[in-house]
Amino acid sequence: MKVLDSVAPLAERYDGFVIDLWGVVHDGRQALPGASEALAALRDAGKPVVFLSNVPRRAWVAEAQLARFGIARDLYTAVVTSGEVTWELLRDRTHPWFAALGRRAWQLGPESDRSVVEELDLSLVATPEEAEFILNTGPDPELGPGALLPYEPLLQRCAARGLPMVCVNPDREVVVGGQVLLCAGAFADRYRALGGGPVFEVGKPDPTVYGPVLRRLGLPRERVLALGDGPRTDLAGAAAAGLEAVWVLGGLSAGLDPETLDEVAAAEGVAPIAALRALRW
Repeated sequence: MKVLDSVAPLAERYDGFVIDLWGVVHDGRQALPGASEALAALRDAGKPVVFLSNVPRRAWVAEAQLARFGIARDLYTAVVTSGEVTWELLRDRTHPWFAALGRRAWQLGPESDRSVVEELDLSLVATPEEAEFILNTGPDPELGPGALLPYEPLLQRCAARGLPMVCVNPDREVVVGGQVLLCAGAFADRYRALGGGPVFEVGKPDPTVYGPVLRRLGLPRERVLALGDGPRTDLAGAAAAGLEAVWVLGGLSAGLDPETLDEVAAAEGVAPIAALRALRW
């Protein structure tokens, strides 16, 4: 697989970009070196960028975080998050799966993720026994992000009631400041293994989340390129949506031997057109 040092050659070939955030633009604590400059160069070249992230928060929260990291608002066209799409699904209730949900949710996750239910006709309850469904946004601060075991009793209580689960972040893990932490998708996997209720994962690799992205770009699919570090989410999702993709060797893919990329991609069932060492110009 060809490994690129710069995004510049890709800007000559494509008219718009779908770019992941964690592991590509920032690491959860700060912008990654060269990312802001690369985004500025894409903007100046007239190449619109939409960020597509599995973060379990509304788009406005992700935009505020980008601003704190020094990623100016004029460097991108829009942000689409799994949290924003979940909020719309819970608001509209037009999707059959969401139409069948009740109005009382027990949240697995931190208070900082509650923007996903703000201003909705929905109540967050204190225990699984009071709930009609689970709102899974990821690890709880008190139980920690390092292991599934502390969550086992809670997940078993939910499974015993057969509660449906809305998983607002299909990622299984994320790299924050160089440390690998659990994400909501890991809890969804364990819940399925326990024989719990049905699970609906909102976000990449589900191709439906690319619809809002392509509408914002206003470009044909063949002129749009996706960039991401996650084979099972970014690369698989792009393929499912009919987009070509480049594998960014940061975040979850940092440290991979370039000589093994083709082998790893084949094992993951993805076929990126190239790899990119980092989002740099």
